[in-house]
Formats: sequence, C-alpha cells, structure tokens
Amino acid sequence: MAPPSRIDTSPAPGTLPSVPAESALKKTPLHAEHVRLGAKMVDFGGWSMPVQYTGIIDEHHAVRSHLGVFDISHMGQFFAEGPETEAWLNRLLTNNVQRLAVGECQYTFLLNDQGGVIDDLIVYRTAADRYLLVVNAAKIDEDFAWMKAHAPGGVQFENRSDQFAGIAVQGPKSAQLFDAFFGGRHSRPARNEILVIAIEGQPYFIARTGYTGEDGFEVFCPADRAVKSWNDILRKGGEFGIKPCGLGARDTLRLEMCFPLNGSDLAPDKTPIEAGLSIFVDLQKPDFIGRETLVRQRQEGVKRRLVPFKMSGASPPPRSHYAIYKDGQQIAETTSGSLSPTLKIGIGMAYIPTAYARINEQIEIDIRGRRFPATIEKKPLHRASKTS
Repeated sequence: MAPPSRIDTSPAPGTLPSVPAESALKKTPLHAEHVRLGAKMVDFGGWSMPVQYTGIIDEHHAVRSHLGVFDISHMGQFFAEGPETEAWLNRLLTNNVQRLAVGECQYTFLLNDQGGVIDDLIVYRTAADRYLLVVNAAKIDEDFAWMKAHAPGGVQFENRSDQFAGIAVQGPKSAQLFDAFFGGRHSRPARNEILVIAIEGQPYFIARTGYTGEDGFEVFCPADRAVKSWNDILRKGGEFGIKPCGLGARDTLRLEMCFPLNGSDLAPDKTPIEAGLSIFVDLQKPDFIGRETLVRQRQEGVKRRLVPFKMSGASPPPRSHYAIYKDGQQIAETTSGSLSPTLKIGIGMAYIPTAYARINEQIEIDIRGRRFPATIEKKPLHRASKTS
C-alpha cells in the first residue's frame, strides 16, 4: 500500500537472486501461468515470483502509459469481525479506524511497543463490524501472531491468506478496463474504496488502491478462481494494451512515487514519524501501541528523516545499503535505490540526519568505491496521472 495504497516488499531490480530448487519455494495459484508466459522467476522471500516478463523498463512504461497487471497473491489477507473489532483495531493501528465508513479503506501501521514499524498495511471496512486487512507477504505470520495476542474475546480473527489470491491492475486505463470488464453491471469504487461482489457465486473484493501511483484496482478472490480471473483480465485488457508485470517494475514504479518498502524503508527500529508518514498516524487517539514514542518525537523532533534523492549527471544507479557522504563524512546509507525508467536517472531514499534532510541539499552516494553527487528532492519524484 504506498500511501494509501497497497505496500509490497519488492526488492530493487537487479538485486534478486536466482531461484533455488522449486520444491523449496512457495508458489502462488498463478505460478504456472507466469511460467507459461515466459516470466523470469526468482526467489522472493521464500516465494517463486516473476521479476519480469518482457523487461523491467518495458513493463514500467506499460503501467505509466496504459495498463499492467501484477500477481500479488503472496500477500496476506486477514478477516476480523465482531462488535469489539473497531476498538481493537484502533488500539493496534496508527490510523483512526473509526473514520472509515463501510466500503472505505485506509493505509496504516502496526507498531511494536517502541513505536517501530512491524508492518504497513491497508484496512478495509467491508461491513459495520467486519474488516479485511491486507498485509505484506513476509510479515503474515508475525502480524497475525502479534494481533491475535492482543485480540479480545469478542473479535473473530482469521488468517485466510492461503484461501485467497490477489491481482493488481494498474495504469491510467484501469477505469476503462473496469467498465469494459463489467459492462455496467457494477459501478467502480472511488479511490480508497472497496467493492464486495459475487461472481459466479464466489466472493470478490475489488479495491481501488495500488502500489504504483497510477489509478488501479486490487482484486482479491478465492485461490481456485485466480487463473480464470488472471486470464479474463489479460484477455479483456488486451483492448487497452495490458501487459503482465513483475516485481522489478513494481519496485521502480513505487520508488518514483517515494512509496516506502517494508523491510528497507520501514523497519522495527524506525517510526512513521521518522519516515515522514505522520499523516497516517492519529495522535488524537488516546491509546494505541507505540503512541508514547511518537508523541515524544512529535514534541521533541527527530534526529533523522526518510527523504528521496536524485542522482546528478551521469552515474550508475544506486541500490540499498550504499554509503552516503556529506562534506567528506559518512552520514547515512541508502534504504532503496534504482534507475528510474521515467526520469532516466538514478533515484533512491535514505534516512538522513535532520540537519541535512532538506530539499536541494547536496550529498554524495558511494557506488562501488566512487562517490557520485546527488540532490535531496521533494516527494514524489514523479507525478502520476489523475484518477478518473
């Protein structure tokens, strides 16, 4: 969910390892379809996932100019319901669940006791006392255990991740595809809303969210409906130039928008305030886990801030964990980095000491033993097309 859209933990292109023995990896319900379409499969957090089909840059431009589709079935789906659910979620999450009307969603954080980020997720209110939470793949077990341990008896809480598949349709022609796909039978949800419908008697959750900055929809359906849904979307999307896309393009797209990556830009020792995401934290709520630390940071200020940067001139693209220098001294290291296919230059993000975390501040990135100039920029690095 990049705010307020679905967040994934996709690594920078070019940093993904080769797939080990297939038997050692989890597979989404769409695995065979990816292989059939010629995708390059990689080990992504224990899952066999497509990193690219026709190429990262080609797929990136497809999403920016018309339409792309991603398999997000590795992500987790939790269902919670009961009269105490709203109050329980408000004690666990940073955003204010009370503000959600039925059919709305919000980006939010699950924090540890010190205010560090366990996970970022999206919570959807599907009925008065019923919620769907979509979490990062690598955090499914940890999130569920943490939330379950804090759940009161009046909350029915289930991890149904193995029962559902996820498909993300992203691009400026998403709304046209939605209308053509349903032929007027359903009105498309507005941005940050969710539509709950039945297709051939099976439940579908269609949310207008995403991780690219473009307009788009995320479809969660029963796992045994994944292949049909994927192929139906590709078939109908052919009218709009749709392309299947992998993790590589997903990462470059989100990085241009400065959407954080859990495990890199977000971590248990970093807070949403330091990450510059306080808009998704409601400190007016009297009590939620991690609140005390965030209140103190808001009052006293923080020592570091997550900021985007852009390389200057000709330089190799940055990756994560590259040293950052100012006036000859190392002051930080990159958390994310890549070549931006849209801007055609290296970009990245890093936690920079507050004294230097200013727009237009000049820094240097150490890339394979050489230091290259870069400039701290304003978010986002790219302005995506408007939702229709």
